[in-house]
Amino acid sequence: MTATISETDAATWGIAALATFGVIARPWRLPEFIWAVTGAVLLVLFDLLPWRDALAAAGKGTDVYLFLIGTMMLAEVARQEGLFDWLAAQAVRHAHGQAKRLFLIVYAVGILVTVLLSNDATAVVLTPAVYAAARAAKVEPLPYLFVCAFIANAASFVLPISNPANLVVFGQQMPPLLTWLRLFGLPSVAAIVVTYLALRWTQRGALKASVAGIGEISPLAPAGKLAAFGILLTAAVLIAASAMDRDLGLPTFVAGVAVAALVLLIGRRSPVPVLQDISWSVLPLVAGLFILVEGLNRTGVLPALATILKQAAAAAPQLTPWLSGVLVAVASNVLNNLPMGLIAATTSQAAQVPAHVTGAILIGVDLGPNLSVTGSLATILWLIVLRREGEHVGAVQFLRLGLVVMPPALLLSLLALSAVSP
Repeated sequence: MTATISETDAATWGIAALATFGVIARPWRLPEFIWAVTGAVLLVLFDLLPWRDALAAAGKGTDVYLFLIGTMMLAEVARQEGLFDWLAAQAVRHAHGQAKRLFLIVYAVGILVTVLLSNDATAVVLTPAVYAAARAAKVEPLPYLFVCAFIANAASFVLPISNPANLVVFGQQMPPLLTWLRLFGLPSVAAIVVTYLALRWTQRGALKASVAGIGEISPLAPAGKLAAFGILLTAAVLIAASAMDRDLGLPTFVAGVAVAALVLLIGRRSPVPVLQDISWSVLPLVAGLFILVEGLNRTGVLPALATILKQAAAAAPQLTPWLSGVLVAVASNVLNNLPMGLIAATTSQAAQVPAHVTGAILIGVDLGPNLSVTGSLATILWLIVLRREGEHVGAVQFLRLGLVVMPPALLLSLLALSAVSP
């Protein structure tokens, strides 16, 4: 290709911007993965990224693919075995007719699922259960479904395993678990509490409704109990893998497939319905994003950003974490936080910035996506699950809510980070 480097860089960023716009706006209601894959294909067709390098970039997402397949397999088999309906009935019963109490129960469960199984699991596993709970309670489901989306990001930096993006941002510089908790414990509490208060305030009208009573709850079938045990076992496996500094994808995949196989065997069910209902389209979406980021890595923009970040950290050590966190948070909504996490990791590691600057970047990557409906992979998964249940949330509708919920949570989390940082 005869174009100059600057022209090549401009073309690469233009294609990435076009693909990102398609993922966010979904013109003609085409699925998100089509736009990401189209952008990746264009990079190869225009010789902006060699096809072998594109395949290698897609291969870098193997751990993420395995993780998603494992969690989606667990979620789908649990849904089909009635686990979510049973849990929903329990939640409604313990709400004692109060919508605010049901809202709090959903939020608390969302925290636990996110912390122990990751934010993507919250979107895939918890959302169907919450929809079933709202249906059983005969209340408008959206206020409770919004909890699944927002807590998935707000609680995603409590532990390293709470968001796969955490492992991407820190990479080989991942701090020990106790150091992680010291660094992110207070910011996580700030994010979780502020997000809850903001959501409660925005949904105050809907939470005045009464929750319908529920009659006798049928016992959970053996296959459903096994699915529940499998989810708990997977959580334990993830915590152990994280403690041993191992990749999370393969353990999650093995656990998900093994539990699904046992459940289907006990219930004498065909695996076809489970495989048909899994949202496989998320895998090419992630692959396309990895390829787009690899194309951006080939431009001269990222080394320039690394130089700017290094100079800023040296010249203004107190201000740099704030600016980095806010800018990354906004950019995560423009690019999606998965590619933004990869870009941020490349930039921060090249700049060799202090841990608290990387921590601020991570908070921006994790919490920032609560502004837009396609800011994070977890929210995209949440959207896919909602569509399957017949619910639809538009970009503007989510943005209006995100503008109230995300900024105060982000600023107070960064403030908490500065309080615990040296």
